[in-house]
Amino acid sequence: MSEILTDGPRACVTGHPVAHSRSPLIHNYWLKLMNLKGHYGRVDTPPDVFPDFIRSLARNNYVGCNVTLPNKELAYQLADVKTERADRLQAANTLWLENGKLHADNTDIEGFVSNLDERAPGWDAHLDKAVILGAGGAAAAIIQGLVERRATKIVIVNRTIEKAEHLARRFSTLIEVKSFDEVQSALDCASFVVNTTSLGMKGQPPLTLDLTKLVHKAIVTDIVYVPLITDFLKSAQDQGLKIVDGLGMLLHQAVPGFAHWFGQRPRVTAELRALIEADLFQVKS
Repeated sequence: MSEILTDGPRACVTGHPVAHSRSPLIHNYWLKLMNLKGHYGRVDTPPDVFPDFIRSLARNNYVGCNVTLPNKELAYQLADVKTERADRLQAANTLWLENGKLHADNTDIEGFVSNLDERAPGWDAHLDKAVILGAGGAAAAIIQGLVERRATKIVIVNRTIEKAEHLARRFSTLIEVKSFDEVQSALDCASFVVNTTSLGMKGQPPLTLDLTKLVHKAIVTDIVYVPLITDFLKSAQDQGLKIVDGLGMLLHQAVPGFAHWFGQRPRVTAELRALIEADLFQVKS
């Protein structure tokens, strides 16, 4: 799609598809709040046209972009300079131009840990046994976040055991792998559980698990944010466990990119969260 011409820096979210992305709402809210010149839009780029778009960023007056599926691995490969986190995950969701070089980072990690820092302060004191449901790209970022916060034990539960084993090998020997057939035993005495699958998302089957064997101070979180409280989180909440929804991860992962592109570091506030919730659920504010 064509972009709006504007004074100031231009950035965008790019991937295929991107029509659903709330990133423009987030970044343009911050631009208006801070009275900064600039614009953030959407550019749909199937993988076959993505490299040409990235090479044309400077020519088209872009200072960078967010990258979403299915182009995160390709974004990493195209970058000249990569952060340690991007190197670890072999994927990038944030690109920016600096001194003529294309830089790449993966801010999904920051989004995950910052959301928990905000919504469940002290959560990283409960990482004696962390269980990750799923083994996709989001799981990789979350595992890296857990490793950085010194999780004692990490267990990946996935339907395809080979995919989980491949992911575990990218990190360290403290990671155990189980199939979904073994999910209940994996949850035994867990102190932290995160769902990184699409189960529970609007239009998808629910994630239904017995959480009674989690420790009583366990924290349960989900990267799904539509609905905001999934059946999985509701089950944990009904059991008296601390829950954290996935919306904050979306908001916090946007912060570093904005700082690179527009020169000021924004804050995730209750007002921003309410704005995105109203848009997601078509609630009149």
